[in-house]
Amino acid sequence: MQNFLKKNYKIVLFLALLFMMVVSVLNAKNDSLIYDESAHIPAGYSYLKEHDMRLNPEHPPLLKDLVAIPLLFLNLNFDTNQPFWSETADDAQWNAGKYFLYGAGNNPDLIIFWSRIPIILLSLLLGFFIFKWTKEMAGTIAGIFALLLYAFDPNILGHNHFVTTDIGIAAFTVFSFYYFLRFIKEPTWKNVLIGGIFLGLMQLTKFSSVLAFPVFGLILIAYPLVKRACDKNGKETTKAYLFFEYLGKGLIAFLISLILVCVFYYFNTYDMPKEKLPEIINYYFPVERLNPMGSAASETLLAMNEYPVLRPLTDYVFGIVRVFQRVGGGNINYFMESVNLNGSPAYFPVVFLIKEPLPTLFFIVFAFFFAFLKITRTTFKSAKHSFKRILESIAHYIRTSTTELAMFLFIFVYSASSILGNLNIGFRHLMPIVPFIFILAAKNISEFIKNREKYKIKSMLFFITIILFLSLIVGTFSAYPYYMSYFNQIAGGPFNG
Repeated sequence: MQNFLKKNYKIVLFLALLFMMVVSVLNAKNDSLIYDESAHIPAGYSYLKEHDMRLNPEHPPLLKDLVAIPLLFLNLNFDTNQPFWSETADDAQWNAGKYFLYGAGNNPDLIIFWSRIPIILLSLLLGFFIFKWTKEMAGTIAGIFALLLYAFDPNILGHNHFVTTDIGIAAFTVFSFYYFLRFIKEPTWKNVLIGGIFLGLMQLTKFSSVLAFPVFGLILIAYPLVKRACDKNGKETTKAYLFFEYLGKGLIAFLISLILVCVFYYFNTYDMPKEKLPEIINYYFPVERLNPMGSAASETLLAMNEYPVLRPLTDYVFGIVRVFQRVGGGNINYFMESVNLNGSPAYFPVVFLIKEPLPTLFFIVFAFFFAFLKITRTTFKSAKHSFKRILESIAHYIRTSTTELAMFLFIFVYSASSILGNLNIGFRHLMPIVPFIFILAAKNISEFIKNREKYKIKSMLFFITIILFLSLIVGTFSAYPYYMSYFNQIAGGPFNG
């Protein structure tokens, strides 16, 4: 069976992505408008047509630009003389959606369907990337495992056809990590440029992308300290030279990302009146409700807006500040028979446990337990000798398992931020870490099976894995098309959750 999958992996890859595409297009056609789409769709269209970001400024423009591209060919009516164009920021985006979809004589079903297609295409590209990256890390079988976990996840299929930022930030976070880690392994100027570009694209997708920066920074500092010091020709060099080479090139990559962000924001805002952004800032950050930190942030943004060259960056920084405001303030949510404004630390762990299919949960728990044992066993072996051996063991792990470490760190940082924050907005908020969880689960399960010495045990474990995957696939098929309302058997099953 393993040889069959290795020889025919392209067929499996094609069928999995074909399943995703067919189901997603059908859902895009049949599912009605969801709340956030009524703000994102007209905002994106206005960015491309009017080059003005007054609508929905709390999210970066990249995904909204992408979903608006098909709409440019539909000859739509978008009248900026309507009241929504001059209204206050929050009301404007929702009223723009009502007008654009239902009050301007446009075909709402056509607009909704075509605006969803770019998100579907992005989700398919992410699926291919998950397979590609896992295959590079752990082989073809692991790549197939990771792809199947992704392609047949009801939560992915429930969200990958809506005009929201969730699938987009998952995709561009994976792309950015992939090219950042390629730069870490080979710090060539080509990889600096590509890494910087994808870092910028990630920042242009969603402001929660800032949570990747501590991980990037830690790896950027730690890796040259444990890397064997030699230059590109293989000659010995100093650790100090290596450290500052990485630090300097990392800063240049970050600078490239900021230039891309500014260029992109300029393209989306060059026709936006200078006085509009201060109006938006004062609306979201009223003086009478600001603490000293909020007041300083507001004054800084208003000062930056006075300089044309800084105006695109001002829009971007405003979005980041606005996100921190939202996370701190919370949102109305329903959880465990209670409606409240404050977040619960139990919210996201519980949501993950009752929304992911049971076979997937089994794979994840088993794989992470195996990874934990593998790391701790190596550490305890070193501890029997000396503290120096422990440090050498840690250095060896960082040097040889950089990709795995970066993924673990991001999962931890993002999970901690979500659990401790007040913004409990559903499973979709976890999307940025889901691909990494699937990649690590597939990698470690594949390694566990490979490391069994007896052929019979290997065959039995592989057979059990195939049975669990078949169970996942059948369960996902049977839940169609109700993926948004999917719950696993812990919560009563797909139709009783």
